[in-house]
Amino acid sequence: MGFFDSRVIRLLVVTILGFASGLPLALSGTALQTWLTVDNVDLTTIGWFSLVGLPYTFKFLWAPLMDRFEPAFLGRRRSWLVIVQIALAVCLVAMSLLSPSLNTQLIAMAAIGVAFLSASQDIIIDAYRTDILRSDERGLGGSLSTFGYRLAMILSGGIALVWADQVSGYGWTWPQIYKVMAGVMVCLSVVTMLVLPPLASDAPKPNSNARNDLFGFFALLVTVVIGFLVTSRLFSPFFQWVALQLSQGEVSQDVKKWTDLVSLLAGLAVTIPLGWWVSVRSKFETLNVSLANYFQLDGAIHILVLIVLYKLGDAFAGSLTSPFLIKGMGFSQAEIGVVNKVIGIWLTIVGALFGGALMVRLGLFWSLLVFGILQMMSNLGFWLVAVMGKGAWGSVMLPAFDLGFVSLKDTTSLDLLLVSAIGFENITGGMGTAAFVALLMALCNQKFTATQYALLSAFAAVGRVWVGPMSGVLASSLGWPQFFIFSTISAVPGLVMLWYLRSVVRKLDAPISSGFVDD
Repeated sequence: MGFFDSRVIRLLVVTILGFASGLPLALSGTALQTWLTVDNVDLTTIGWFSLVGLPYTFKFLWAPLMDRFEPAFLGRRRSWLVIVQIALAVCLVAMSLLSPSLNTQLIAMAAIGVAFLSASQDIIIDAYRTDILRSDERGLGGSLSTFGYRLAMILSGGIALVWADQVSGYGWTWPQIYKVMAGVMVCLSVVTMLVLPPLASDAPKPNSNARNDLFGFFALLVTVVIGFLVTSRLFSPFFQWVALQLSQGEVSQDVKKWTDLVSLLAGLAVTIPLGWWVSVRSKFETLNVSLANYFQLDGAIHILVLIVLYKLGDAFAGSLTSPFLIKGMGFSQAEIGVVNKVIGIWLTIVGALFGGALMVRLGLFWSLLVFGILQMMSNLGFWLVAVMGKGAWGSVMLPAFDLGFVSLKDTTSLDLLLVSAIGFENITGGMGTAAFVALLMALCNQKFTATQYALLSAFAAVGRVWVGPMSGVLASSLGWPQFFIFSTISAVPGLVMLWYLRSVVRKLDAPISSGFVDD
């Protein structure tokens, strides 16, 4: 098979896997919340259902096991992927047989199963994508993965809601929709078996003691549970008590957000060193050797800081976009929905594809730098909206339409400044995501791809998790214009760190062959 043919196959496979990765996300999130709402589950219970997404945060705990152990029938990575995809289909069918209002606990357990299996699928897909792509394909591969991911989210988080709409949609029940999604997962498992090329038989893999790895995994899991209990039962009440004493009265919601953040940081300060000690003492070899291998990289610690900081500005601005536009600026939900779901999603895809194509010419370092600067500047679009106000650039009338995944019953006015701000933000965000995914892939050793990518992506999520409590407080204290100036400035440290690491990042662009069996 020629190089061009094998390259096309690799990129096509990456796109399909991106779709498979994105499909289950909404089924344990947005779509599930909608189903719970229409089935008259109370809001408090629906709020608790947000916890079903925790497996995405802790997937690095079992990623080493998916590096170390591999069912033999389809080879490395593919065997796990088929097993997980079929198990996802079974969980989705199980959910379709339950009633949220009558079987709330059972459907919660099934949803946690979907989230766990979805996170496991992400581990395998991230590892497989990293294993099969050449260094010069990472940018385009990352953009195509994002393209597939977004298409799947449109299906399970957008079109599914149209299918379920009793008035303007197709009137399907949610159990029917979940069965359809289960069927899609079965089809994806067939594609995995028949279409995905196997990795080379000599692809590097860990060779640690299996018994030690299993024992180490369970010991580390117990440690995380202890850390969670210490944070929720000790640190959180303690810092709330301190805040109460200092305020000499009732603690406001803004102050409570800060105490929650401090509690989380204190919990991590205890859990991370304890987890490290436990993994060493329990001889969790695959995890320990994987981490040791990563920290042999030049500037390994600085790179972790870069991963946390690179999308920090985006995280600040994105955490409060909807409250800003609806409550702060008075835009209608229909207008925001059209701009975000129609224009925004597709422009993100365009940005990701355009960014991937540019990376072929620019290389990893210059792509991260240029796209990072553009990401930073996109926050100023929201600053312009806050300063100039609604209608500053005029508007256009959008007639009613039905595109399948989103519809509009009545003619709606679209603010041109809003369209420009969200459009620019989505294009540059897509470009930055393509370069960022390429960076994470470049950092992984093929022997420990699943473990290292899961750990690096966990660090990448730190900004999104931690900025939430701070964003609300800052917006309330500073006002919207100053908040978006702050979010712009918060992107600068990541760019400074990138420039500091320019020689290290350039080395990551060194040509490597893929793990593709035909190469």
